[in-house]
Amino acid sequence: MTHFRQWRQLLTLGLLALLPAGTLLAQKPQPKAKAKPAAKPAVRYEDLAYPPVLPGGAKMVTDKSPKFLEAPESLRPGVTVAKAVPTVDFMFFPEQTYLGDPWSNWGDGSFANGKYYSAIGDHIALNRKKSSHGTGTAYVYEYDPATKKLRTLVDVSKLLAMPEGHYTPGKVHTRVDLGSDGWLYYATHRGSPRAAVDENHYKGDWIFRTNPETGKSEVVATAPVPKHSIPNGMLDRKRLIYYGGTAAGPDAEEQEIQFLAYDLEKHKVLYSGGIGPARAMILAESTGRVYYVPGAGEGELMRYDPASGKGPEPTGKTMNTRATTTESSDGMVYGAALGQGTNDCQIWSFNTKTETPKNLGEGAVGVNAYIAAVALDPSTNRYLYYVPGAHGGGERDNSAVVQFDLKTGKKKVIAFLHPFYEEKYGFICKGTYSTDVSDDGSQLFITYNVSRGTRAWDCCGLVVVHIPESERQP
Repeated sequence: MTHFRQWRQLLTLGLLALLPAGTLLAQKPQPKAKAKPAAKPAVRYEDLAYPPVLPGGAKMVTDKSPKFLEAPESLRPGVTVAKAVPTVDFMFFPEQTYLGDPWSNWGDGSFANGKYYSAIGDHIALNRKKSSHGTGTAYVYEYDPATKKLRTLVDVSKLLAMPEGHYTPGKVHTRVDLGSDGWLYYATHRGSPRAAVDENHYKGDWIFRTNPETGKSEVVATAPVPKHSIPNGMLDRKRLIYYGGTAAGPDAEEQEIQFLAYDLEKHKVLYSGGIGPARAMILAESTGRVYYVPGAGEGELMRYDPASGKGPEPTGKTMNTRATTTESSDGMVYGAALGQGTNDCQIWSFNTKTETPKNLGEGAVGVNAYIAAVALDPSTNRYLYYVPGAHGGGERDNSAVVQFDLKTGKKKVIAFLHPFYEEKYGFICKGTYSTDVSDDGSQLFITYNVSRGTRAWDCCGLVVVHIPESERQP
């Protein structure tokens, strides 16, 4: 035996002697674990039919199934599930007659005067995909719970009627808010930033308004911030001031996010300046003040008071704001911190009288922590509703619809929409940026990004969860 072979043998015996008792037995061949079934290949976007349809050409389907209360393994300890099965309505939004890039919901909706208002867009700015449509557009809708019908209020591209080769927006990325004057206000955003350039005659995006009673729509402001779009926006309904946080086009001289305050009646910019908010603001309509954190994520809270004649000022408070409610009747605003790319996010309250923020607890109920829309039950000011998994992946938590008790901090899932819809109708509710609650707290409206087998999503649908009264009791 060579010295090398002797050394190797001694080394092996020495290592074996160091192993815990029973280790050798554990090295015996083990039965092979059952292989997981191969993942179903994603459907190609170009192979889908448009418009999306429900079985038998139905405009809406209504279901009440025990499967809505079947929790996934990902449900976190301490999260409860409702006992009463909800009734849930679903319908596809009209106008989705061609392949989008993809069709998407990006801005929050609102419930006002007994109707739910929301927007979707094709995510196109120019005809990069040679679609039949030819340019980008977005639509605003009205849903009437009394008739269970959706009504298209405006096609942005038709309203603008831009010449061929000119940029048109493919997204309404802001809230759709009804002002005290009876008009809906909203602003637009681009799909790819590569489209928002001088070559495509890009001047900046628009603030629009639509009168739901007359059906009339018009441009309020063109490029209030030159060569910037407006992905973050909300309305002071009383004072008719529109607030925005912008995104620069590649050819804009100023590349920093701008904070915008625009007087809608006087058609005048009240303020425009840097260190603006990327995605969310807190509006205290009782005082007229607006609060925001520059950029995205955690940072120092800024205050803007239009009555002061000054620009934004630091409050000395630190917050993390991604989604916010409107102000409640008792002077509170609620919201969620930025949870995208994190394991959890905080649900918080903000007292508009004392300017005091407070963490109320964690928002996630499973693996999803990104919450981009929150809705307060105005009938009680007690329950906050939201859907984790805003940018897709909601099905990993069975597309959970969450009720957060603001008094106790407890989380309860009132409906799991997955896998019920996939098994019965062939689609998955992936995520949302738009939710609101009816005045009596009985209905939750959700504008969903929906997948019909595609990797992400390919169309948009409206879900109405009828919340059982027993699940709205203390």
